[in-house]
Amino acid sequence: MTIRAVGVTSYGGPDALHVVDLPEPHTGPGEVRVRVHAAGVNPVDAMMRTGLLADMYEGLQPPFVPGMEVAGTIDELGDDVDPALELATGMDVVAFVDFRGSHGGYSDVIVLPATSVTRMPADATYAQAASFLNNALTARNALDTLALPPGATLLVTGAAGAVGGYLTQLGCADGLHVVAVAAPQDEGLVRSFGAADLIPRGEDFAKRVRARFPGGVDAVVDAAVVQGGIVPAVRDGGQIGALRAWTAPLERGITLRQLNVRSRATDNEAIQHLRDQAENGALAMRVAEVLPATQAAEAHRLLDRGGLRGRLILAFREKAS
Repeated sequence: MTIRAVGVTSYGGPDALHVVDLPEPHTGPGEVRVRVHAAGVNPVDAMMRTGLLADMYEGLQPPFVPGMEVAGTIDELGDDVDPALELATGMDVVAFVDFRGSHGGYSDVIVLPATSVTRMPADATYAQAASFLNNALTARNALDTLALPPGATLLVTGAAGAVGGYLTQLGCADGLHVVAVAAPQDEGLVRSFGAADLIPRGEDFAKRVRARFPGGVDAVVDAAVVQGGIVPAVRDGGQIGALRAWTAPLERGITLRQLNVRSRATDNEAIQHLRDQAENGALAMRVAEVLPATQAAEAHRLLDRGGLRGRLILAFREKAS
């Protein structure tokens, strides 16, 4: 038996993505199998597609399947799944996918550690449920790593984007004074996330930060990958959280925190809490567009174009949206 997935056999542009057949997976101890209805499309998927993650795939044979978040239905439960997780066959769930090789969320069916899976937010569609977990967990990991006290100033670049939006929402929920860097036309959006201040993006935005906060902000999470341009905005001895490899020089005792959400792939407590926050409206589930899985190349063209205010979703079944 085989299943359908979307992946690449060689690195390249969006058209490198195509439908592939994979052996049908089955659960082992502590695992569940999810019949995928919807899969989120994230920038990290494009990084894999283009070969930027090639070091992770050294020695592995294609096809390589991207996808770090899915929503669907459990259709197989392995032995020794912790009953405290309250998972069962037939349950609608959302899951984080630590993708590698042919194991990725752009799949008809995927087997995952049970600790990466939790019940879907109540009243959410599959598309909505597939739109938040990867980025929200990325933001949660950043905030936990920085460990700022309530009242500290956190600067978020790309605050209107997916990760930046969740950094803003979760940072405000943690009692931080969140300073959003975004385009002026996105002020209403970032204010709705709870941002206390808006700094218009642009080459001299760090000067504008210093004009508002003469001593500098306590920390920055660089969701927009500005790199060295943010360093002058940070106070002496402050922190920078980087989501991509950092190449810029640091100064004035500033500490770099290199962040990787994969370290939280099986943090079920965090995953459940983010689900609860999405369920009660504290976290927005923003869907930009839903496309059939067979149109993954078009989804990646839209992703590469940028400017999205929400997550692109691939539908693997008709009722995904």
